[in-house]
Amino acid sequence: MTDANTRDPHDVSSDDAGHVEGQPARPDVTNLPSAAGTLLGRAQASQAGRAGQTLTPGAGIPLKQTLLALTAGQSLAEHESPTAATLLVMIGAVRLTSGAGTVDLREGDHTMLPSARHGIDAVDDAVMLLTVTQES
Repeated sequence: MTDANTRDPHDVSSDDAGHVEGQPARPDVTNLPSAAGTLLGRAQASQAGRAGQTLTPGAGIPLKQTLLALTAGQSLAEHESPTAATLLVMIGAVRLTSGAGTVDLREGDHTMLPSARHGIDAVDDAVMLLTVTQES
């Protein structure tokens, strides 16, 4: 059972595998540019202005990877990361805020997320790849 206080803000799973049209599906292979474009379209069509897709499951795997899409002006509320995490901006631009300050990230930028409280604001429509280590 989850509620607003315990829900992982990154856990916005969907079942879209991001396969390239006209090519056979390959197990455990995701075309990231295709998946990012599809996910951004879903976020743009959503009243919430966000969408997500878990690429690697968390259970029993040391890394969890999730594609997150936010439309311009949307945010991931301030939260803490209990384990190490990185963020790669695939499309658009976001602003990462934490006690250490503000960092503007654009397409292609990659950063380690602070373990301290932090939040993410979409400056433009954006898609990010979040990688989080799982506790053992």
